[in-house]
Amino acid sequence: MEVASARILIVDDEPIVRESLGAYLRDQGHLCDLAPGGRAALELAARNSYQLVILDIRMPGMDGVTVLAELKCRQPDLPVLMITAYAEVTTAVAAMKAGAYDYVVKPFDPEEIGLIVRNVVAHHHLIRENLQLRQKLAERDRFEELVGRSPRMRAVFDLIAGVADTNVTVLITGESGTGKELAARAIHRRSPRANGPFVAVSCGGLPETLVESELFGHERGAFTGAVARHRGRFEQAGGGTLFLDEVAEISPKTQVDLLRVLESRRFTRLGGTEEIAADVRVVAATNRDLGAEVKTGRFREDLYYRLKVVVIPLPPLRERTEDIPLLATHFLEHFAREMGRAVRAVSPDAMALLLAHDWPGNVRELANALQRAVAVGRSELVEPIDLPVEAAAEAVPGTGRTLQELEQRHVAAVLEESDWNVTHAATTLGIDRVTLYKKMKRYGLRRPERQPP
Repeated sequence: MEVASARILIVDDEPIVRESLGAYLRDQGHLCDLAPGGRAALELAARNSYQLVILDIRMPGMDGVTVLAELKCRQPDLPVLMITAYAEVTTAVAAMKAGAYDYVVKPFDPEEIGLIVRNVVAHHHLIRENLQLRQKLAERDRFEELVGRSPRMRAVFDLIAGVADTNVTVLITGESGTGKELAARAIHRRSPRANGPFVAVSCGGLPETLVESELFGHERGAFTGAVARHRGRFEQAGGGTLFLDEVAEISPKTQVDLLRVLESRRFTRLGGTEEIAADVRVVAATNRDLGAEVKTGRFREDLYYRLKVVVIPLPPLRERTEDIPLLATHFLEHFAREMGRAVRAVSPDAMALLLAHDWPGNVRELANALQRAVAVGRSELVEPIDLPVEAAAEAVPGTGRTLQELEQRHVAAVLEESDWNVTHAATTLGIDRVTLYKKMKRYGLRRPERQPP
């Protein structure tokens, strides 16, 4: 197999050794820099990126073990091959424990080092390919800040991508915690207005007496306490996107005002007479059934149809359980990095508990559970004891929801969704095909026989 060339640093105080070795490796197609001692080597390493360092142990001034420690401090993954005399093998072994890749004993055959170099370069190339593959897979499962690979979330990603570059009004529906604001931000970032502001308003959090002022602004003296002109959210979002969360909470009076702005694209500040152009894209969100609200008279039908030009429904987490392992890993990595913790994965038992929970708080509740687990955990794995009581309470013996039963149902569901494509199902489950075949055998899961037409 042909191996790509590498940039190599050769460090040896004997000119004949470093120059002859450098000439040999250059003939093999590699780029080589030569250093006569430790300090020169560190200076070169500070200015260049190397795939391998070949380092003599016994050198005047700064010995190889000291140089190794400094190189590893700067670049922990850098392979360092130590050169040692026969009598220094014990020192070389110590260097291996300190992080050296390997060692060779003088006098050595250049072909021996050539073989090591080829192995190192091939290994480095493989690691780089794996990293690129993981990045591509991660990008495939992420859409801006939204994470998911389930068919329901794929449909959401496609819908956002399809409407983002338009200026139509969008209504995002879904339970609390499903990520409605993240979806609105994704629309904004994929739109021609991405360089403009994204202004979010929680309509349910605004007192009725302040809603009109907050949305449309007011002039000085418009009411008691209005000591200066105030630019409302429609003005603040000029050239960008205005996100109206909990839009079902606004009063009948504000519904009329909002409808007028959506129809005329103009508004007037409270207490003012000047009409101002509303150069904004409106994205609204609700966790209520607006159609039902219209039937009861709590929401204007004409405003409802103005808002629902495009509807993006976000599914609850319980309806896309195949995304839970992906989301859990995403949040685990985020919080571990944020808190500086060495938590690297969720244990199988803990993952079973996560899959068992119904998640009434949806993705937000899952994020909070992983944040707590990272904060209180004391090992590299998130264990069941690290999870909130609410997440573990339902998976107790005697309830008909044992871990084995939950796993069986989950594996069967993923196989069904994958049309019994074992490779695809194994990827979704985050396991290899052999493991999946073992689970299928254990639970007696077989592809249903197709009925003849």
